[in-house]
Amino acid sequence: MPEPEGAARAADVLPIVIGTAGWAIPRTAADRFPGAGPHLTRYAGVLAGTEINATFHRRPRRSTFTRWVAETGAGFRFAAKLPRTITHDRRLVDCEALLDDFLGDVGELGARLGPLLVQLPGSLEFERAVADTFFGSLRARHAGTVVCEPRHAGWFTPEAGALLGAHAINRVGADPARVEAAAEPLVARDAGPAALAYWRWHGSPQVYRSSYATEQIERWADAVVETARGGVACWCIFDNTTSGAAAANALDLQAAVVRRLGG
Repeated sequence: MPEPEGAARAADVLPIVIGTAGWAIPRTAADRFPGAGPHLTRYAGVLAGTEINATFHRRPRRSTFTRWVAETGAGFRFAAKLPRTITHDRRLVDCEALLDDFLGDVGELGARLGPLLVQLPGSLEFERAVADTFFGSLRARHAGTVVCEPRHAGWFTPEAGALLGAHAINRVGADPARVEAAAEPLVARDAGPAALAYWRWHGSPQVYRSSYATEQIERWADAVVETARGGVACWCIFDNTTSGAAAANALDLQAAVVRRLGG
């Protein structure tokens, strides 16, 4: 399986993964994903990672994870989103059995498993006791990188940030940002190899649909390269997938990053 050429050139210098939520290849960008075989194989020939959203909506068969590994190269990584049954239905309460199931499933990815994503609903306020218990339970089961995308303003306080940091949980930088602080990642600096700057860009002005302008892509390329040169690994995921904009935006960002690295 060929390694992703453009992404690999960036990763040879700095730890930067650029990709999309899922690995759909829209017709408008098909020529930028050459080769044959499944969409995932073609995608993995160009980009270094992806975010699995299927785990949020349903529980894939464990054999599906094994197939995804077989369809990608050794350097390819998968971020995996926690099920909505945990984040939206149970709202982080009494989730131990669900966490065990999820971690057992994504464990089939082996060394290909990248960050776990905890995406919270906008209605979920920060409650210290609930958050402390949940992230403590998650950390008792998983020592790898975890990122959280909260969407309620109460999660963007010093108290909430400190609690996330205490559990080595990185906070996502998102666009559109619900509050000003939500635009930039909050890195758990004491998390060692679990520290990560993770961006999720959902599309603006029309969420999940709008493509980003070249000027915005260039600004993000500056921020990503500066962060990575500061010693922090970076993940950049485009979630504006509904109209197929994400793939082209990811490739454009990758090209902009590679230019800054002299590739």
